[in-house]
Amino acid sequence: MTDSETTRPITVVGVSGSPTHPSRTTALVAAATDAFADALGGTASVIELAPLLSGLGAGAFRSQLGDEVTAALEKVESADVVVVGSPAYRATYTGLFKLFFDQIGQYSLVGKPIVLTATGGSDRHALLVEHQMRPLFGFFQSLTLPLGIFAGEGDFEDYRIVSDDLTARISTSVTRALPLLRSHLGIGPETEQPSFARPDAF
Repeated sequence: MTDSETTRPITVVGVSGSPTHPSRTTALVAAATDAFADALGGTASVIELAPLLSGLGAGAFRSQLGDEVTAALEKVESADVVVVGSPAYRATYTGLFKLFFDQIGQYSLVGKPIVLTATGGSDRHALLVEHQMRPLFGFFQSLTLPLGIFAGEGDFEDYRIVSDDLTARISTSVTRALPLLRSHLGIGPETEQPSFARPDAF
């Protein structure tokens, strides 16, 4: 990263793979995106994929997609940190989520920090983060951050986060990732070393 790059605001972009609006997944992605942006002194924005569904289905190739979809793809590719989230649907992330990332450049996320989040009807879906989402971003050679964030239906009310436990999990994910992110983005003290997750983080 060059000196000029370190002086611009860090961009944290969230991607919600929920096919509906309003959405618990979008609420979780937005909360995590804001938390990481605040900790890094950066800017936060969230892309909801639900409005892009028809545009993503316009063609099999990126060149066939419209300006709105192309702009969303480019925003993710140029972000410093990406927060991704999907509801659990038939044991994995939504087809909409996969359709969007099928159009991301194969090497556009290499080394990019990715925060993994997911929502589900019960804690039985929590392994979606580790068993489905982490391998997808392993394909992209991304830097998936150690602690994913899962939320169940009980963590929300009227599509708002009401669970102190979920808020604490988001905070823990940020705290544990912050030294690694600062080192990776070149914005932290030179003596600061990355801190990885311990068992008590879960």
